[in-house]
Amino acid sequence: MSFQKRLHSLLGALSLGALPFAANAAPVEDKPSFPSIAYWDNWTDTDGVTHLTHCKFSDFHEGSLSPSADKVLLGRAHTGSASVTMRVQPPKWKGGWNESHQVQWVVPLSGIYFVQAMDGTRVELNPGDILLSEDLNATPDRAGHRGHLSGNVGDDSVALLVTQFTQAAPLHQPCHWE
Repeated sequence: MSFQKRLHSLLGALSLGALPFAANAAPVEDKPSFPSIAYWDNWTDTDGVTHLTHCKFSDFHEGSLSPSADKVLLGRAHTGSASVTMRVQPPKWKGGWNESHQVQWVVPLSGIYFVQAMDGTRVELNPGDILLSEDLNATPDRAGHRGHLSGNVGDDSVALLVTQFTQAAPLHQPCHWE
């Protein structure tokens, strides 16, 4: 799937909660398969250790964006108050160990961005990849690492689209929307 289609799908899934007609769309019974969108879930277990798990968002239903529009597949991961930030990290940027302060979806727009969890799992995210960052309430390990380590891969800057939800709670389990 192209970057533009993935981004459009993610933005639709994140922002359609404000549209009243999207909430009333009926599930489609006669279609054998719905698409799924891959994402990485950075989550914290009950012991306070963070993990990165590869997941697929597949909770879609058929709906319409307006009465005159063709049907589309809609998925809603989070609703409520949110802020969207465009962030550009300079070449060779490193974020150090930290935890997310809010549940957030992160989509690289350019460059390669890495994230490493406390369990040692490390992923590199290319433009159009998706990260659900819900590593809140992590407990520092023996080395003092808490949350995640992140930064740019290579010598290029990295542009990120970050959508933070002020009232969303971390689920403390991966792949909730599969």
